[in-house]
Amino acid sequence: METKSSDSKSPTSSDHHQPSRMTRRRIQTPAASAAAAAFPEELIEEILSRLPVNSLLKFRSVSKSWRALISDKKFISAHLNNSSRSTNFTLRRIISTIILPYYTLKHCSLHSLLSGPLTNAVDSDYPMKNPQNSVRIVGCCNGLVCIAVNGKHFFIWNPSTRKYKKLPNVDDFIEQGLFITKYGFGFDESNDDYKVVGILSGFCNRDRYETMVKVYSLRTDSWKRIEVFNDGLPFDDTAKFVSGKLHWGKRNGSNSKWDIVSFDLASGVCGNVARPSYVETDFSPSLGVLGGCLCVLSNSRKSSVDVWVMKEYGVSESWAKIVTVPYLDVPWEGPYSTPLCVGSNGEILLMYGSNLMIYSPRDNRFRRPKIRNFGAFLEADVYCESLVSLV
Repeated sequence: METKSSDSKSPTSSDHHQPSRMTRRRIQTPAASAAAAAFPEELIEEILSRLPVNSLLKFRSVSKSWRALISDKKFISAHLNNSSRSTNFTLRRIISTIILPYYTLKHCSLHSLLSGPLTNAVDSDYPMKNPQNSVRIVGCCNGLVCIAVNGKHFFIWNPSTRKYKKLPNVDDFIEQGLFITKYGFGFDESNDDYKVVGILSGFCNRDRYETMVKVYSLRTDSWKRIEVFNDGLPFDDTAKFVSGKLHWGKRNGSNSKWDIVSFDLASGVCGNVARPSYVETDFSPSLGVLGGCLCVLSNSRKSSVDVWVMKEYGVSESWAKIVTVPYLDVPWEGPYSTPLCVGSNGEILLMYGSNLMIYSPRDNRFRRPKIRNFGAFLEADVYCESLVSLV
């Protein structure tokens, strides 16, 4: 299958999946034997596996052995492992859909946003970038970001290497009145495959309202219709990916309870995840992912929001309330949504309206991170830098 680059000068990356140990290899540097003798090859591999992707892409031209190392699947897995598990977030970035003055994507350093006085947002060079095109974030997984342009053109894109794959059109039904209103993106580990789920709904076939669910497989480069969610569609637009499954919040009616529904990317089976024991309010809870764990935000009538984390996936007893975040004494900007991360000092980063907010439970203080070249945004997500390829 063909992949493209949003930057013609971008080098070609290589494949990866789950982290594994690297094989030993002889590394020859331009400085030759003196440097090689001073640093064991295992140490050089370890140092390189902790560097930003931009540096690694440049280092591919140092020597044939370095190029081979950086292109190696096991090295790519080790680098991804370091990027995703680092507690200081140096290789993780916030990506946001900016809506004013027009739709675009911007990203900034998560580490700088949490710890620095000021961080700079950078305009992303994503596929089909155009002020006339809307863009939404479908999801992030292993350094890959899935985006939807104008609601129907889907791309799996690596912002770090600037490589992308355009997905085939979902269906001719889109031209007949159906639209993808809900979606999700994740990794099917058992089949070594990245997948996108699209839920289409709308009026077609003589004004009859219809819905259908389709799953895209990167391995087969095709969409397949599946029969799921027969008892009602999810409430949330975007799914949260945890433990090989996509998750949405669901409420069938104004008086019904809120549930968490799941879709297993490997088996194609739907299910339900037990909720934490929060108090029901007028506001529907929202889902997020913190530290690789499923989390729920439960609002308490404009006074505060409880953040719950399922510490052991699938075990209802493992739900734990990790923090209660009060609302600010300012004009209310809507409920908190989408917790993005918890820092090493316990600070939690959340979306609040169209802004980002950091709350410190230690001293019960808020702060709005200062971001240059930023603005009102629709959504935000976190991705880690990676060398993951789409071939």
